Amino acid sequence: MLEGCTPFPAELAERYVREGIWRDETIPQAIAKAALEHPDSIVVSDSTRSLTYSQLIAEAGSIATLLSRNGIDSNDRIIIQLPNCVEFATLTIACLEIGAIPVMALPAFRKAELEYLISFSDAKAIAIAPEHRGFDHAALARDLNIRLILSTSPAAGCVSMREHGVSSRSIGSSTSDDPFEVALFLLSGGTTGLPKLIPRTHADYLYNARESGAATGLTHESRILIALPAEHNFPLACPGLLGALLTGAHTVFTQSSKAADLANVIERERITHLPCVPALAIALLDLPQSLRASLASLRVITVGGQRLQEPTARAFQRAFPHLIVQQVLGMAEGLLCYTPLDAPGEIAFMTQGRPLSPADEIRIVDPDDTDSAPGAIGELWCRGPYTIRGYFRAPDRNREAFTDDGFYRTGDLVRLDPSGNLVVEGRIKDLINRGGEKINAEEIEAHLIAHPAVSSAAVVAMPDAILGEKACAYLSLHHGETFALAAMREFLAARGVAQFKWPERIEIVGELPLTNVGKIRKAELRRDIAEKLAAELGSLASRAVAL
Repeated sequence: MLEGCTPFPAELAERYVREGIWRDETIPQAIAKAALEHPDSIVVSDSTRSLTYSQLIAEAGSIATLLSRNGIDSNDRIIIQLPNCVEFATLTIACLEIGAIPVMALPAFRKAELEYLISFSDAKAIAIAPEHRGFDHAALARDLNIRLILSTSPAAGCVSMREHGVSSRSIGSSTSDDPFEVALFLLSGGTTGLPKLIPRTHADYLYNARESGAATGLTHESRILIALPAEHNFPLACPGLLGALLTGAHTVFTQSSKAADLANVIERERITHLPCVPALAIALLDLPQSLRASLASLRVITVGGQRLQEPTARAFQRAFPHLIVQQVLGMAEGLLCYTPLDAPGEIAFMTQGRPLSPADEIRIVDPDDTDSAPGAIGELWCRGPYTIRGYFRAPDRNREAFTDDGFYRTGDLVRLDPSGNLVVEGRIKDLINRGGEKINAEEIEAHLIAHPAVSSAAVVAMPDAILGEKACAYLSLHHGETFALAAMREFLAARGVAQFKWPERIEIVGELPLTNVGKIRKAELRRDIAEKLAAELGSLASRAVAL
């Protein structure tokens, strides 16, 4: 396996192959097989164009040739930072065909995150849209220390993927590629510093996508809308783009997450499947009655990224009785749990599903690493045929995150429902889940402490009715200093921190509460901000009544 990665134990790998869980094929080979079955079917589209399977394979082959001509070879890393578009699909397939390893970044990343990823992964190239949502990605890319900049359209200093010529490599024709080798790197939520790289192999990721497709009822007649950033594991392979490519379903990319825009796309494209986070589901629920009929084609809405609260799930089902509300508990490291499509309401609305594979193994453990009593809350541990055995080049973190016998310590607090489904009750990780986007508190604290006015900082989650959580910064300042929200935003922007990570409230305190060993009492701060928000909401309600 690629140096810096942890392979599956030989006896388990042999078992997974013997039982047909892992197949002797790479991702490009599997896609090429699907293309032979549906050559003239539209398979991917965005707001500007659509491709049939034959056209997808041809364009991916041409980009593969382009990559090779520009010095990209097997095991070279490429940062993919594209918005949702057809080029995301063709470039990803091209990379996998030549053995280059995509590193799935996010369009929201800025200089701080990209410099880290390039340095840590030894990336030789980055793929961008020159301009996206008013930001000049081409200018940022030119400031990075990287050999090759690929772009979706011509831009100074970039190689356009639209100018790849006619000569192309045949996708899926190679028989020398190893299906048990690393195919791509996903990013962890980042519980300690910046994100870790998650190595996913061809074999385990194909299984991940195929079984997710079955769990969500995806068929060659389905039309799936990708509105979440495609680089995330959820819209990429749960079942996402990859699951659709394997089944012959049509993937529609959109770059807007506004509910009204999504309703228009769903109606126009006759979308049947929508993977989304709770914030997006809530936004659709809040659509005016005149737009709700636009969702008539939807058959399955799969909600993940964070727990969908029971009242919201029930309200969604009442508003749209023709479709199935499905929950998924998942992580880029592996384990996926889905509520069955035919699950009764008490399962679909109140649990987050059961493990995808019969080969998945889970434990729910107490703080002393012993198994919790049946039905009790504990930390979820897992291992199985699509759960990694270690992060890339992270031996210290691996010793913390994985047990000696290969279980991944997820940090999620769960309990096992009598139905056999898991219920998420919280987490032990110091991670803020902002509408499905994970914010590492430690990373933002390090930036804030670098400001000359700040003496100490603690970033914690504060509740939000739409996004679930937002970041709140508790700051202790040096004597005589001030630090307002606007100044903080300017400071973080100048340091190249992605905007979704910026705290959305500041609380100035004389000193941060500490334990007897000097650690910040973050639980106390979370309670404090929750109480303040509740009091403010109550005050607003009282004023409204008075008026």
